[in-house]
Amino acid sequence: MDYLNAIKRIKALGETGLVYAQNSYEIERNQELVDLSQEMMAEMAQKPVESLDHFYVPPTEYPTPKVDVRAFVLNENDEILFAKEVVDGHWSIPGGWADIGFTPAEIAVKETEEETGIDVEVERLLAVYDKRCHAHPPSAFYVYKIIFLCRVVGGELRGNFDIEEARWFPLDKLPALSVDRIVESQVHELYKLAKNNNLPVVFD
Repeated sequence: MDYLNAIKRIKALGETGLVYAQNSYEIERNQELVDLSQEMMAEMAQKPVESLDHFYVPPTEYPTPKVDVRAFVLNENDEILFAKEVVDGHWSIPGGWADIGFTPAEIAVKETEEETGIDVEVERLLAVYDKRCHAHPPSAFYVYKIIFLCRVVGGELRGNFDIEEARWFPLDKLPALSVDRIVESQVHELYKLAKNNNLPVVFD
């Protein structure tokens, strides 16, 4: 059994119940589910439960997965664009959390320019990954990852405040990956999808 995922589901059930609770009994029981999930999460992380209090925003509506949008960019030599994360010193394809007011494609373009200095246009959707279904480390949030194939239209390589540097890498010489954001099997799959227009979008 995937206990971490079960804990997230318990938390989501409790939060959903709090959103729609109509009396004090329902509020109490659903809050108990949320509190229980926090205790279980703290036990799994081997941290005091109080340390999680600031980690989650109190729900005011139906809880849903967080959305991570990323760009898969190739240059004329079929090298892949990566950005080195300050937070862990490892590399990921450019991207980040979806911002309200932007379409997923606009997020991919914006994040790529902000993180790498490269201007891109979105060509097509490559994949929609459920983070739980891949070899990422455990995460406190339930996350969907949307990956677009993008082509270069301008710009110059650079980093920013949370990116040390940006660089192109060939598929057979990948850098140390920031596995919370991207794993090697996904890079290889995305490259295959990018090079073959006839392959369908990958999901889950």
